[in-house]
Amino acid sequence: MSVDSVSETITAPVEVANPRDEQIVFLLMTLALIVAPLFAYPFFLMQALCFALFACAFNLLVGYVGLLSFGHAMFLGSAGYFSAHIAKVWGWPPELAIIAAAIGAGVIGVVTGALAIRRQGIYFSMITLALSQMIYFFCLQAPFTHGEDGIQAVPQGKMLGFIDLSHQMTLYYVVLAIFLFGFLAIHRIINSPFGEILKAIRENEPRAISLGYKTDRYKLAAFVLSATLVGLAGATKAIVAQNASLTDVHWSMSGEVVLMTLVGGLGTVFGPVVGAFVIVAMQNYLAGFGQWVTVIQGVIFVACVLAFRRGIVGEIAHMFKRSL
Repeated sequence: MSVDSVSETITAPVEVANPRDEQIVFLLMTLALIVAPLFAYPFFLMQALCFALFACAFNLLVGYVGLLSFGHAMFLGSAGYFSAHIAKVWGWPPELAIIAAAIGAGVIGVVTGALAIRRQGIYFSMITLALSQMIYFFCLQAPFTHGEDGIQAVPQGKMLGFIDLSHQMTLYYVVLAIFLFGFLAIHRIINSPFGEILKAIRENEPRAISLGYKTDRYKLAAFVLSATLVGLAGATKAIVAQNASLTDVHWSMSGEVVLMTLVGGLGTVFGPVVGAFVIVAMQNYLAGFGQWVTVIQGVIFVACVLAFRRGIVGEIAHMFKRSL
């Protein structure tokens, strides 16, 4: 599979969303997630929700601005380390640890984004990958991250002083609330005047510049927002799993979020959520196949890029001539 194939998929136009359909699907999704613990293991669902928020935040950048990042794992992993360290070593409550970690990821996004947006296309992608690898090796060598051992036994504590996160069902609904907050924030961003400008930049940046928009500022703002929301997902994931490790900051995690977004539907509102659940379910239920899981994921990725460029949600929406 060539880089050009991926680039064509990234820049493929998406259809205009139907607000009424989105509201109906959102309500159905929320109801399904509320009752989901009755049918599935809560820890699996919490992991899937964290990755779903990760994919949605990534889709904000790639699907609505057209910037393909190969380094978004640096925000997920660094926020996980920040959250774990703050909760375990500094003893902060979980809500403050998560908020501080998300802000920390946003700060990293400001620095890395200011460097990356100076280039476009594959050059932008390679710069983000290089910056992500710098963060990875920092996490490998920094004393507070404990190298390959990571930060273990992270306390979950009590949110707001009275919500005991040691109870699995309580923790699940807190994670669900965080996911819905992040999802609605992303939905508001892409349907705001700011979001319309981002779409204009994706479709035709020279024309947006000719209209007087400072496109670099808008791209940097979108990059930082995406990084912050990814940090929110990473910080929550560290509290859920009670550990932070190099896995979340490794370059392969950046590849996985690309896979989640393409499988679900690039540039769609609900596509990354579906894609994240599909990929996490594959990793969970096909774990017995060992390394073959990666091969299966690769086959699905190639199939989506070559044959199903709209993804699962994108293809369903196209059938009904709507974008969900």
